[in-house]
Amino acid sequence: MSRGGSSAARRRMLRFEGWIAGLGTSSGMRVVLGHWQRSPFGAFSDVMLERADGERLLLAPTRETADFIAAVYVLDTVRVVPVRVGIAARTWSVTAGSLELRFVTGRCGPLGLLLRAVPGALARRPAWSTLMDRPARLVLPGVRTRGSARVGRREWYGARDLRPIRLVSAFFEGVDLGVTAPVEPPVRFGFGSVPKKPALTRVTTTVALGPE
Repeated sequence: MSRGGSSAARRRMLRFEGWIAGLGTSSGMRVVLGHWQRSPFGAFSDVMLERADGERLLLAPTRETADFIAAVYVLDTVRVVPVRVGIAARTWSVTAGSLELRFVTGRCGPLGLLLRAVPGALARRPAWSTLMDRPARLVLPGVRTRGSARVGRREWYGARDLRPIRLVSAFFEGVDLGVTAPVEPPVRFGFGSVPKKPALTRVTTTVALGPE
């Protein structure tokens, strides 16, 4: 990690803290919500969708956040639309342009409880995410905790909680997306997917930009 550490020292490191929800639907649409309580852009939320035919869409609240996300992830369509997230107990309500989504989270399982024990300061360290990459792949196939999707961008994910999701309702462009389904095939926005079983993950994401 010594070579990676010296490289990282020359990079601009941006940190995002919040939650990522990933779920599939019986229509074939897969949904990934990012709800960021702290970020270089302030608090905001965004949604990435992958249709059954493979089209990847981003719904972001501002041109600034849309441009940044599109520079990190691989997307086919980008839309700047109001994105609103409401949380009441375990129920999440999301409105993003023509997307209307409601889901309920369940109780933490053993893995979620284990992740809760990870100190925040440790989860923020790219070296920790690098160390956890192989165990994450073994426990949650398709999930990775480090990598890159675009040239000049590297990412690290430090998970601190994991909760199951039960879909209540989802509509996009007036079409009912159906009931909850596994995230299958895996989404293709970046270097890894979300867990196959619909889940809400508390995460610290660190993005390293190219040398300034």
